[in-house]
Formats: sequence, structure tokens, C-alpha cells
Amino acid sequence: MKTITKDKIWLSSPHMGGGEQKYVQVAFDTNWVAPLGPNVDNFEKSINLFLGGSSNVAALSSGTAAIHLALELLGVTKDDEVICQSFTFSASANPIMYLGATPIFVDSEKDTWNISPKLLEESIKDRIAKGKKPKAIVAVHLYGMPYKVEEIAQISEKYGIPVVEDSAEALGSSFKNKKCGTFGAIGILSFNGNKIITTSGGGALIAKDEATKNKAVFLATQARDDAPHYQHSSVGYNYRMSNILAGIGRGQMEVLQDRVDQRRFNYNFYKKHLAHLPEILFLEEQDGYYSNRWLTCVLMPSFAIREKIRLALLEENVESRPLWKPMHLQPVFAEFPNYNDGTSEDLFNRGLCLPSGSNLSQNDLERIVALILTKI
Repeated sequence: MKTITKDKIWLSSPHMGGGEQKYVQVAFDTNWVAPLGPNVDNFEKSINLFLGGSSNVAALSSGTAAIHLALELLGVTKDDEVICQSFTFSASANPIMYLGATPIFVDSEKDTWNISPKLLEESIKDRIAKGKKPKAIVAVHLYGMPYKVEEIAQISEKYGIPVVEDSAEALGSSFKNKKCGTFGAIGILSFNGNKIITTSGGGALIAKDEATKNKAVFLATQARDDAPHYQHSSVGYNYRMSNILAGIGRGQMEVLQDRVDQRRFNYNFYKKHLAHLPEILFLEEQDGYYSNRWLTCVLMPSFAIREKIRLALLEENVESRPLWKPMHLQPVFAEFPNYNDGTSEDLFNRGLCLPSGSNLSQNDLERIVALILTKI
């Protein structure tokens, strides 16, 4: 077996800014190590300020928890149907199952790789014709690229089906200068270790009104009734973010735009050095779109070439990954209805995520590009 000696280049590793420790230390010094506390409140305020100042933010234990609560807040219950973008990570779809509802998967369009407005409307019409109007739509800003916001909003309004805006990968992205996370009936963010900023683990729910945020917090803290003793009239969850992790988040928010700028720099570096190759296609921003470029993703002419590049990088200790395998192709979701035209399957077969972390050095980027150029 060949021994790998070259330094590892990760796909997207955590990147601390240096200010996180002071907020965590204050939590220790004041004994705010239990869940909730000043860091949670201030982290929520800093997210709201970044999003434009008119949102209501609940810091939670994960983006998955945020989707779960969002669906419950929108009234999704057992045997309901929820439309979900197929081309995404499984966390977009799993909470539908938690509630005993049925996921209905819809394929992507080629401009942004996100949910296809055409297929979305076709799926809604077909589900209604079958006697089951969907209860919600989970639309994802994939890899930081905003979905077709105006078209999806028009369909949502036309049929009266609210959108859960999965912005787990899109903090810092915007459409027509409005931040992702603020378009849907409810938005969600993720602060997982590989995201644009991280709290180690964590997420947030973005509500348009304070009452929805308060209901989310109520459910996220075990749905405890207002009583001197522990009394519960609803089933709740242990989904609130801890004061320690929120301290990390406060420090990360101080460098968020720097992280976005660096990831966009990575994308532009790859494009400058590789876009001349007819074998490599980049996902471009549409007019009015601004992507945080969480991951730089490229398309190859074929599965064989994609794998040739991926394995060549792996051999040199460089992590890259295929694009998400669509949910309608996953064994766990194979039995559920799907509306597809083959777009996401083609993207999965030909697409590759290149190392995109904000802590990549110039030497790292040059090494990656050189490896690709020798194998293409």
C-alpha cells in the first residue's frame, strides 16, 4: 500500500477567527455553561443584524432541528405530504420523516442546480389531482447558490403552500441584495463544522415574526408550560443551542464576511486557472445572484473523467467529493414519489466539489490546480 506523506488538504474545514475564545471564556468565568445565556441572546442578535435587522432568530442545536421545527410550526403532521428538493443533503428531507409525513421529491433546473420551478408546479398540480395538496415546500440554496427566489415565491403564493428556505449552505449569499434565509415563510441556517462559519454543531431558525420565533423556542426547550413546576401540554424537543457554542458563534460572526470573501476568492482562482479547459464547467451566478461559494463545484464531461480527477486528488491527500446524490436515488427514499427529468442525476454523475475552505493557502490552491491540470 502506498504511504501518503503530503499534507492533507480538506474539502471544507473549520476556520477560527481568534475572537471566539473570549466569549467562551466569559461564559466560563460567569458560570454560564448551562444551556442558554448571554451568548445565545447576542449570537441571535448578530445573525439578525447580518440578515438585515428584521428577522427573528432562534439559535438551535442543528440545522436539521431547525427544519424539523419549521415543518411542525407550519402544521405538518402524520400522513401530510411535503415537497422537497431532491438534489440536496439528506438533512433537508429527514425531518419530513420525523413527523410521519411523506416526502415528494422534485428535480433541479440547470441554471442554479436548485429546485426546478417548472417541475415544482407540475408536482403540485399532480398531487392536488391525486387528492393530496402538499403542506410545505423545502427549497435549498445548494452550495451557496440561491434558488430561483421569485419563481418559487410566485408558485408558493399561487397555491398557498409555504416555503421552508433551507439556507444551511447559504449564509452570506443573497438575491437582489436581500440575504438568503429571509425569503421563505421560515428560513434555516447551519453552523456545522464544514459550513461557512461554525459553532462546532448548531443551527438557527429564521422567523418573520416574534410569535413564530417564541413558539420555536418553546418547542426547542421541551415545551415546558408556564408553571412553577414542570408541566407539559405539548411534546417538545431538546433543540436549543448552548451558551458555550453560541460564544463560538459570536466570534465567528465577526469574521463572516471575511470567510465569504475568501471562498469567493477560491472560486475565482479555480475559474481563472481551469475555465479555459473545455472539460470543466463552473456554476455561474445569474443576474442579481450573489453566492457565498461555500463549495466550488465543477462539472466534467463524464463520470469516468470526474472519477479520474477525484481519485488523482485523493492519491495526493487532497479531499474532494462528488456532488450530492439526489434523494430520489437514495435507498431510504426510493419508494416515495418523485418528479424528475434526469438533471440532478446527471449533475451527481459528472460533478465534483473542490477544496473550498477559507483557510486554504495560496500553495494549497496552486497544488490542487496543478494536480488537475496534469490529469485532465
